[in-house]
Amino acid sequence: MKTFESLADVAACVGQEVAVSDWVTITQEQVNRFAEATGDHQWIHVDVERAKAGPFGAPIAHGFLTLSLLPVFFESALDIKGSSMGVNYGLNRVRFTSPVPVGSRVRARMTLQACEAIEHGGQQMTWGVVVEREGADKPVCFAESLVRRYP
Repeated sequence: MKTFESLADVAACVGQEVAVSDWVTITQEQVNRFAEATGDHQWIHVDVERAKAGPFGAPIAHGFLTLSLLPVFFESALDIKGSSMGVNYGLNRVRFTSPVPVGSRVRARMTLQACEAIEHGGQQMTWGVVVEREGADKPVCFAESLVRRYP
């Protein structure tokens, strides 16, 4: 966990990989709950037996499930003591570059790409987030995440 005393301390890290999150294990129960929440019941995610015979040899997580873990990754990787709250401001770019089989462990590497002052003494941060799967040759997701933090 990377700890900062203030928002200004974070701003000094533009251009640097700032933190790496904890590993998160993707379970079939989690995939099924995500399918229920979103209505995306495609067999490659929820039909375990059929997915075993599919192109990936196992059920895989929804790409948007992987993306939805960004807050979990940030929570385990960063602590900004001078900030009382943060909000997701959106995404500029997202790519799902490799499947995430159920049972995989994933984590994120965060690079601060930009940081600018906003209203109420806050900062808007642009984070380059690379989600990697343990043991895989290439990342599973690239995202440019916009986060607003306030004192």
